[in-house]
Amino acid sequence: MNRGHQWFETSKQIYSIKNKITVFRWEKNMDNKCQFFREIPLEECFIDKEPYYVPVGNEVEVFMAAYKNRLPVILKGPTGCGKTRFMEYMAYRLKRPLITVACHEDLTATDLVGRFLIKGESIEWSDGPLTKAVKSGAICYLDEVVEARKDTIVVIHPLTDDRRIIPVDKLGVIMKAPDGFMLAVSYNPGYQSVVKDLKQSTRQRFISIDFDYPPADLEVQIVAHESGIGQEMAKYLVEIGARIRNFKHHGLEEGVSTRLLIYAGKLIREGIEPAKACQIAMVRPITDNPDLQVSLDEIISAIME
Repeated sequence: MNRGHQWFETSKQIYSIKNKITVFRWEKNMDNKCQFFREIPLEECFIDKEPYYVPVGNEVEVFMAAYKNRLPVILKGPTGCGKTRFMEYMAYRLKRPLITVACHEDLTATDLVGRFLIKGESIEWSDGPLTKAVKSGAICYLDEVVEARKDTIVVIHPLTDDRRIIPVDKLGVIMKAPDGFMLAVSYNPGYQSVVKDLKQSTRQRFISIDFDYPPADLEVQIVAHESGIGQEMAKYLVEIGARIRNFKHHGLEEGVSTRLLIYAGKLIREGIEPAKACQIAMVRPITDNPDLQVSLDEIISAIME
């Protein structure tokens, strides 16, 4: 083997005794003081209750076909359109643990793969989320992958071709992903730029599923279910959302998301006046421009009257 690497075939049998995810929680003890707590067992990464998800097209069938053929997937779509909920739904359908990484500009390859940690008088290896997912045959989901540095993203390349391996240079080993492992990433194409974009050498390792805000009838159904309001009020919120989305590229960088419509619905359910709920949940989060806020508030008033 090159450079003295060893090959490790990851399987349920080999790794069944090492089934913990190194994610730490702050929890309160008996004295109501925070303490550094425990590792989360892999079992807690399984989604036991079916997430509410309404398919818009054939995205479920495409994802299932990709999983069956061990193909990595890119989810592309605007903020709050359901990409993360879709991943939770598919993890539930496939009965696989889901390990999610929120990417950011300070994310390093070491953060993904793992590092040595000093614990007391000893030094122990701690797997990163990508390595954990490979070992356990989980679905690894890199959310907003374009936020990560390009030199960090290169670490996923060996996992996204027919090799399906992850070199762990600090341990001098190469781990081969089991059939159950899958890599999925997501990003908002509306935020692309020369600085924040995926290189072609990365893009062409994935299949792509496009997402957008659902059609009005489905969005009404989703907003009503998730927020607990009636269908009639949900229709008003969806109509307001559609009107606000028309301002994209005309003062707004992004239209109002389905997530924000749900937030407005939850406020209304708790007794907040509908027009006010729309202002604080659907307008103020997406713009600080006072003139634009006035224009959007007028749309809300016209529809809610």
